[in-house]
Amino acid sequence: MYIVSVLFLCPLILKTYHRKHVAHEIYVALHHFKSLVPMMDRYVYNDGTTKNLMSLTGTIPVMFADETYNIPVCLWIEESYPQTAPICYVRPTREMMVLSGKFISSNGEVTLPYLEEWKNSECDLMTLLRVMVIMFGEFPPVYMQPHPEPEQAPCWLQFNRQPEVLSKAEGSLYLHLAREDDLPFQHENETNC
Repeated sequence: MYIVSVLFLCPLILKTYHRKHVAHEIYVALHHFKSLVPMMDRYVYNDGTTKNLMSLTGTIPVMFADETYNIPVCLWIEESYPQTAPICYVRPTREMMVLSGKFISSNGEVTLPYLEEWKNSECDLMTLLRVMVIMFGEFPPVYMQPHPEPEQAPCWLQFNRQPEVLSKAEGSLYLHLAREDDLPFQHENETNC
C-alpha cells in the first residue's frame, strides 16, 4: 500500500509510467528483498543534469564462499521504465571499496548483460535483483577496506604513566609503576615482560 501511494503522489515524476505495473513490480521486489526501501531523490546524470527519480535503495543478500554478505545497492527507476532498464549502482559503505571488474565500473555502476539486453515485456525488477544476487556471488562487487594492524608497543612503553625510580643499588635499577588505583602492578621480583 505504501508503494502504491508513493507512486500516485508523484505524478510529475511518474507521468509516463504504467503506474499500476510499476507499483506491483516494486511491491513484489520489496516483499522478497526486505531491506530495500523506495525513495524519491535527485539523480545526477553523467552530463551533469539532474532529475528527481524513484529508487530502490538498501542491501541484497549475496552468498560468497559459503557466507552471506549484504551488498548495498541502489536501483534508479527512470520515467521511461519499464521500456528502459533501471540504472543500478553498488553503494559501498565507508568501510567498503568498489571492486571494479567484469560487471562493475570504478564508480560502482552495475553493467550486467541483463541490463544491457533489457526488453520491456521480458525483464522486471524482481528478475534483475535475482540476477544481481547470482552474479555478485560469483564476482563480488565490494570488499572491506584493509585496516593496518596497529603496531604493539614494547611492553615497557605500554604504561601511560612515567615510572618513578625508587633506588639504585648494586648496578640495578628498581622502578615503581603505579596503576590507576595506585597499587603496585606486581610483587617484589615478578615481571610482566
